[in-house]
Amino acid sequence: MHAPLIIDIAGTALSKLDRQRLRNPLVGGLILFSRNWESRAQLTALCKSIKALRADLLIAVDHEGGRVQRFKTDGFTHLPPMRALGEMWLQAPAGAARSGARKRSGPLDAANAASACGYVLGSELRACGVDLSFAPVLDLDHGRSEVIGDRSFGRDPGVVALLAKSVMHGMLQSGMAHCGKHFPGHGFATADSHVATAVDRRSLAAILADDAAPYRWLSNSLSAVMPAHVVYPKVDHRPAGFSPVWLQAVLRERLGFTGAVFSDDLSMAAARRVNGVELTDVDATLAALQAGCDLTLLCNQSVVDDGAAIDRLLERLTEALLKGDWQASESAEARRMALLPASAPLPWDELMVQPAYMHALDSLL
Repeated sequence: MHAPLIIDIAGTALSKLDRQRLRNPLVGGLILFSRNWESRAQLTALCKSIKALRADLLIAVDHEGGRVQRFKTDGFTHLPPMRALGEMWLQAPAGAARSGARKRSGPLDAANAASACGYVLGSELRACGVDLSFAPVLDLDHGRSEVIGDRSFGRDPGVVALLAKSVMHGMLQSGMAHCGKHFPGHGFATADSHVATAVDRRSLAAILADDAAPYRWLSNSLSAVMPAHVVYPKVDHRPAGFSPVWLQAVLRERLGFTGAVFSDDLSMAAARRVNGVELTDVDATLAALQAGCDLTLLCNQSVVDDGAAIDRLLERLTEALLKGDWQASESAEARRMALLPASAPLPWDELMVQPAYMHALDSLL
C-alpha cells in the first residue's frame, strides 16, 4: 500500500486522535516541530511511541542548522548556518600555524566541517528516534530571497553542490538519509512562498545551468528531493511541486534522479493557487501526487480545529483511491521505505563518548 501522506501532531505526546490518524494506511510519516519538543527524554519517548504504533512510519523534521533547527536545548549542538561553511570555503587556505593552533579555512577545511555538521546533525537526531531531516538546502544565494538567505551555502552552484555533498556524507555516516531542497531553486525568487506566490521568470536553460546544476551533479547521491513552491512561467505555469514538466520531464528523465520526491508544505500560500485556481488541501495533495511527488506534506493542521483538515484529507484521499482518481504507486512506496534507517542508532549517552562524534564536534566551525 502506498502511504504518501506526511502529517503533524499538536503536542509533545500522542493523543488518541494522533494514534488514530497515524494508523491510517495512507499516512507514511509525520513531521515534528518545535512545539513537539520539551526535552531529549520527552522526544525520545515520543518517537518510541510512534514506532510502537507503526514501525514503518517515517519521523522527519526540518533541522538544517542556523535559524532552521527545531531542537536547540538539552544537549543538542547549535549548528552553524550553511552560509558560514560557504564563507569558510572562500577564505584562503591557512598554512601551518606556528602556535600549533588550527585555523580552519579554504575548500578542504570547509568540506570537512560540512561533513562534521552532517554527522552531528544526523547522529543527535537519530539518538532521539528521528529518522530524516529535510536538509541540505541546495538553493543559491542570489541576495534576493530573505526566506533562503543564510540557509544557502552561497552563490556558486559548484561550491553549493560540493558542500551539500559533504553534509549528505556526514548524515549518511550517521545512518540518516537526506533531502535536497528546493528544486529547481528558490534563491532567485524574491517572494516568500510560505505567504505569497513566488515567481522566477528565467528560461529553462538559464535555470539548469545555474540554480538546478547541483541537482544534476548530485543526482547519484541524493536520497530525496523537495521541489519549490515557485512558478517558472517560461517552463510551466504551475509551481514546480505541481508540475509534471519539472518533476518528471526534468528531474526524473533529464537529470536521472531516482530517489524520493517530497512536496513542500501544502498549507503554504504558494501551494494554494495553481494556474489561477484556489486549491483545497485535498486538491493540492492530489495535484502534487499526480504531478510526480511520492510523498506530500501537510503541516501545522493538527493545531487548527483539532486537525479537521487532516481528517478531511484522509477521507477524501481514500475516496479518490477507491474511485480511481488517484493511483497508488508501489515504486513510490519503495522509495519511502528506502528512507528509513537501516541500522539502530547509538543511544545519546554512548554517542557523547563515541570518538567519531567527538571528532566531528571538534571539526565544526
